[in-house]
Amino acid sequence: MTEATGGAKGPDELRQQIERTRSELGNTVEELAGKADVKGRARARAADLRDKAGAMTVQLRSSAAQAGHTVHDKATHAGPRPVRGVVQAGMRHPKPVLVVGAAAGAAVVAVEVVRRRQQVTRGHRWQRWYR
Repeated sequence: MTEATGGAKGPDELRQQIERTRSELGNTVEELAGKADVKGRARARAADLRDKAGAMTVQLRSSAAQAGHTVHDKATHAGPRPVRGVVQAGMRHPKPVLVVGAAAGAAVVAVEVVRRRQQVTRGHRWQRWYR
């Protein structure tokens, strides 16, 4: 018999080739098992996205705080004197400003509720008309 090219020349070399082949096969099996582990990959992806979302949250909070400081500075230092005075008075006494804001919000909600109720009753009138 003839020896194959690249074949082992002795039993020790044959054992080394077998060991290398086993190692390569083991690595290949591990890679395939990792690709087949859908649940594990999904968990890893979710953890990665969670980390990115956390980083984005920190960045957005920082940007919002910076924008708030900029607007605050512009509102207190720039603009006509009456506006600046009102802003500074609102900052010194925030409770009346909050009460006025809450009253305005309640008025908006009340108007919206009344408007929707009127739409509903109008809809029922038309439904009775066409029966």
